[in-house]
Amino acid sequence: MDPIVIATLCVGGIGCLSAVVLSVANKYISVKEDPRIGQVTGLLPGANCGGCGFAGCADYARAIVQNGASLTCCSVGGADVSNAIAAALGRLPGEAAEKKVAVVLCHGDCDVTTRRFDYNGITDCAAAQSTAGGDKSCTYGCLGFGTCVRQCPAHALRIEKGIAKVDKAKCIGCGKCVEACPRKLIKLVPVRETVHVFCSSKDKGPAVKKACGNGCLGCTLCTKLAPGAFVMEGALAVRDYGTPVQNEAVFEKCPGHCIARDA
Repeated sequence: MDPIVIATLCVGGIGCLSAVVLSVANKYISVKEDPRIGQVTGLLPGANCGGCGFAGCADYARAIVQNGASLTCCSVGGADVSNAIAAALGRLPGEAAEKKVAVVLCHGDCDVTTRRFDYNGITDCAAAQSTAGGDKSCTYGCLGFGTCVRQCPAHALRIEKGIAKVDKAKCIGCGKCVEACPRKLIKLVPVRETVHVFCSSKDKGPAVKKACGNGCLGCTLCTKLAPGAFVMEGALAVRDYGTPVQNEAVFEKCPGHCIARDA
């Protein structure tokens, strides 16, 4: 018999045998996935940001269907998504997760602070931080090399005058920028909160004043003008977001010019 014919028959036979084996395997040993997982995945926003605590939207959907996970973990989708999933699964939605956005607690831009030396290394905040503690005069302030910007899946951050700024309209509250910041000065706060202490320095007043024109001096004036809304953590005033700011005087009278509404 012609060798070409023999080879063709062999290859064809192997292909037919493989098709039969795969068909049998698909029928008897394949794992059936609950179709509701795909349905719930389709209702989620698809950001795959991990803000819910799961690897992505599909993983969260699987946890909801198979393990009864809470329907309120998606801060990106909020109440609308929670209610839609509850309706699809016949469950009670519960209280939707409050939407949170990132805020960079530093106003030490290049107009009010200086750099201790010229950094010519990798354009990365962690790399700059590992080089003599960073080049910025304030060792707690934003380094401004954009590591958080590159980590943001929603393109909600930008570098402006040497510090990171957040676009609240774009922020999905995933927390990736919080994890990326080596100085831990980015926080997730409720979207309804607009008043912040834009300083993270733990130094005392004289050192802060020397390093930055927009730093907390630890004078405690804000805690007196708006008790409860601001508390002291050492020499640093910190915003207590559980208490509203009812005295507008804190904005004008803060000697460090670090208490402000976000842009």
